[in-house]
Amino acid sequence: MSNVMIPEGYKQTEVGVIPENWEVKKLGELLDYEQPTKYIINGKEFLKSGTTPVLTAGKSFILGYTEETHGINTKLPVIIFDDFTTATQFVSFPFKVKSSAMKILRPKSDEAPISLIHSLLVNIDFEVGDHKRHWIGEFSKLKVGIPNSLKEQTAIATALSDIDNLIQSLEKLIDKKEAIKTGTMQQLLTGKTRLPEFATREDGNPKEFKQTELGRIPEDWDLVELRDLLSYEQPTKYIIDGNEFLEDGTTPVLTAGKSFILGYTEETHGIYRNLPTIIFDDFTTATQFVNFPFKVKSSAMKILKPKSTSIPIQLIYLLLSNIDYKVGDHKRHWISEFSSLKVSLPNSSIEQTAIATILSDMDAEIQTLQQRLEKTRDIKQGMMQQLLTGKVRLVD
Repeated sequence: MSNVMIPEGYKQTEVGVIPENWEVKKLGELLDYEQPTKYIINGKEFLKSGTTPVLTAGKSFILGYTEETHGINTKLPVIIFDDFTTATQFVSFPFKVKSSAMKILRPKSDEAPISLIHSLLVNIDFEVGDHKRHWIGEFSKLKVGIPNSLKEQTAIATALSDIDNLIQSLEKLIDKKEAIKTGTMQQLLTGKTRLPEFATREDGNPKEFKQTELGRIPEDWDLVELRDLLSYEQPTKYIIDGNEFLEDGTTPVLTAGKSFILGYTEETHGIYRNLPTIIFDDFTTATQFVNFPFKVKSSAMKILKPKSTSIPIQLIYLLLSNIDYKVGDHKRHWISEFSSLKVSLPNSSIEQTAIATILSDMDAEIQTLQQRLEKTRDIKQGMMQQLLTGKVRLVD
């Protein structure tokens, strides 16, 4: 017999301890499903932009767009459910789909807030097994606790929707700031736009441009090969022992690719500390700016440092990031090709620093917003755990 104390006003159920005025329901009792067959696009191709989005329930969500005018789901909002992975998305706009590998879910009761039911779905801990369709077989039979009261259902749904709206507004703001930064980089790193204090000569006349193999650049800028700006070091002595790393630990293990931090290690030897630096993937030419001690997973990179301390490393990193380079064969690129590429650079170290400072400040603002976004997502996760189990009540 369990010795767990049940708080006053709560009861023990098969889904755990929930408030007395909540009930346990199967998902199939809360949701009807529809096969997506009539909403599938013709063919397998879709556009980068268009009238109607083509959706998946997975992380990519919007796969592309179509101009097709038939077979569009307009009975909204709905939940789309990936029948193989159990991933879900809440959708409030007309759409089509790519394949039949999903269900379209709608509440059986017009009163139950669909956003609340979606939150219940997201909060379920379900281990996906064999490659099979899950909704009818298993998932619809799973049970959740839900308030009897429409007032409490609506209060929970509203609280979670409010924080969802905050998350979406932060995501949009970050996208806007990143687009502004990209545009600013294109202007400042090519000299198309000059900072006012560097745009005129001593006599007050505007500075001219000169033609180069990279196109027009300011008269007081030069073309420089990357090998003249950067020295490289092989990462051999900073590679972790073995192929395994920890989910948490003292020292991050890095890659120059998008994943960046692969994991952590408690090893105390062979840690790179000559910071800041740039890591360069020798096969993909991806780069990362690093200002904290680290180790690496493999030798498939170069560690880059400026040859001159007068040139800001942040500026060189941005110039690297701004290079349009098409990766071809699977080979190491730094020595063979990449280091011989040219970039345009101001003669003046003061202008170099000014450009680096402006773009670094923009980066710092974006990073602050991203940290705020992650914190808000963590808050939402905590709210879901409390509100969807009745541990915290919003109504009496």
